Amino acid sequence: MDWETHARRLAADTVRPESRWYEPLATTPRHVFVPRWWENVGGRWRLRIGEDDPQAWADTAYTNDTLVTRVGPLHADHAEPGTVAEGLPTSSSTLPVLVVDMYRHAVLTANSRVLVTTGTGYGTALASRRIGADNVTSVDVDAHLVGMAGARLESIGLRPHLAVCDITGPLPGEYDRIVSTVSVRPIPPSWLTALKPGGRLVTTIAGTGLIVVADKAEDGGAIGQISQYRAGFMRTRRGEDYAPRPTDDLWEKVKQADGEDVTTSRYPLLYPPDAWDVSSMLALSAPEIDYRKEEAGERRTVWMLHADGSWARATATGYLDSPTVHQGGPRRLWRELERVQNRLNREGGLPVYGARARIDPDGTLTLSRRGWSVTVE
Repeated sequence: MDWETHARRLAADTVRPESRWYEPLATTPRHVFVPRWWENVGGRWRLRIGEDDPQAWADTAYTNDTLVTRVGPLHADHAEPGTVAEGLPTSSSTLPVLVVDMYRHAVLTANSRVLVTTGTGYGTALASRRIGADNVTSVDVDAHLVGMAGARLESIGLRPHLAVCDITGPLPGEYDRIVSTVSVRPIPPSWLTALKPGGRLVTTIAGTGLIVVADKAEDGGAIGQISQYRAGFMRTRRGEDYAPRPTDDLWEKVKQADGEDVTTSRYPLLYPPDAWDVSSMLALSAPEIDYRKEEAGERRTVWMLHADGSWARATATGYLDSPTVHQGGPRRLWRELERVQNRLNREGGLPVYGARARIDPDGTLTLSRRGWSVTVE
């Protein structure tokens, strides 16, 4: 494979030629880190093997796409040819432009000691090319991922520090920068312990598209803001797979149930994950909502489910009609969604992007802007 030509094209598509990230992108063979991946086909995952179709391998590896490499507990590395898997993605090679954006938020320098998350190892390779492998420590909870990433990094001449580590627990050292491409909630206190004075952390809040950029303060906490950019990453896990969704039983009970409260919404039907500002704002005050949707011709239905037994179902025909909303349980979830939509409609924007971020030493995160504030514990 003439990977250098593909890598240079990817670099040109991602950054300007004078960027310090151009050379790392142009000289790192991404296909080495993704020899196999999972392709989503109709909600199921079909195994793709690069060597079976080198042209498709090159076209896929050198694009700004996220490539899923693990579904549930099943690594693409371990799957038999022809395998079709079901479940949630549990590891991936993040799209290169987003990896670079996260590193740019961190403002890496040639002297920075940096902790990053491993995944396939491609993001670790970019950081190693940029600031030197000796300055990079890469961690993942999955021993297989760490082992394979280490072998692939070494095959291209890079030997960063690698460790099997739950990133929400104690970290193996002290760092000037911590850049996490897995999402967390709350911010792990161990990060603040491991961050050197004046150091910076960059991460995302689980369940949102919010990038937190914060510098360590004298009291052991950190102060910063929510970026104007958006990003979404898989959340941290401790086991081989994510725990079953606690709303599965509720879903079966209320899928077509008559609600205790039936109303007509004033807004066209929205599937919140399609609107990051709305879903992120809602997730801060009402976390862990499970969203589901269904389309049958022009008829569209959206469900909101929560483990506390709260649920909402909204159905509309067409894209401009107001949906009929059924709700039940201890909270009215659709009403909470409409509060966010009301604010957006009234103010023309939501305060969450660009908000000031304050992280206490125990990891409690407080966001505030224009008289609005929320605490994430």
